Amino acid sequence: MHLFSIAEPLDIFLGPRFHKKTIWKGNRTVSSSIPILVMAGHADSQGIEGSGTPGEAVGVNGLPPMDNSVSDELFWNLKVMKAVVRLGKKKGLNISSYDSRVRTIVDENDFNTNWSVGSKFAAKGGYVLEIHFDSYGAYGLGSGLIPPLSKKLNNIDESLARTFGRYPLFFRGGLGAPRRNIRILEIGKLEGELEKNLRNIDSRDQTIEKIAEYIVNAFLEGINSRNSFNPQLKEDYIFLQDSYQ
Repeated sequence: MHLFSIAEPLDIFLGPRFHKKTIWKGNRTVSSSIPILVMAGHADSQGIEGSGTPGEAVGVNGLPPMDNSVSDELFWNLKVMKAVVRLGKKKGLNISSYDSRVRTIVDENDFNTNWSVGSKFAAKGGYVLEIHFDSYGAYGLGSGLIPPLSKKLNNIDESLARTFGRYPLFFRGGLGAPRRNIRILEIGKLEGELEKNLRNIDSRDQTIEKIAEYIVNAFLEGINSRNSFNPQLKEDYIFLQDSYQ
């Protein structure tokens, strides 16, 4: 097992970032009291196709799952979600979490789903972030923020993207969460040293806390930035002007 230090560079700690060039920028300031909602990806879709990676340890190495009732991704998504909210509250953020605790909701429009609750929260001016770990091996692309399909990308989006990496707008044609103004944060591929550090009881708590610290610090940096970016566009480029440079 690789025992990391707190000062270790993020890319070594989490593994590769999404590597393709993207051009959006978050350029809107936000209120210091902006409500933030954090959710665990796939918390309501267990057993449904595409409901979270089992991780390299289970999928390749044949180790038992962390919890037989859920995917390993969801197991860690929930741990990180709780740590982010606990640390965020400690640092003064207006932050909360949502978990329906119903692990399989077939109807994506059910009012208990992440998508339904998140979209309503966002419609009232809140910032919604769904925590994920990416697939292992060739199926995963690495850490990064998948932004919402919106003209109103803000300084928190920019801060998270600079910290973790930046996925493009319309990633895979536009995923369900971003279409509902819910951001997706891919922490990293669930493989290698990151997954080993999560699974090892001696490094698990430190690993989760370090991930949470990076997320909360990105929230704070975005909120405390009182300057917006000034996009420079090509003369004939008019789509989503507020978000591109």
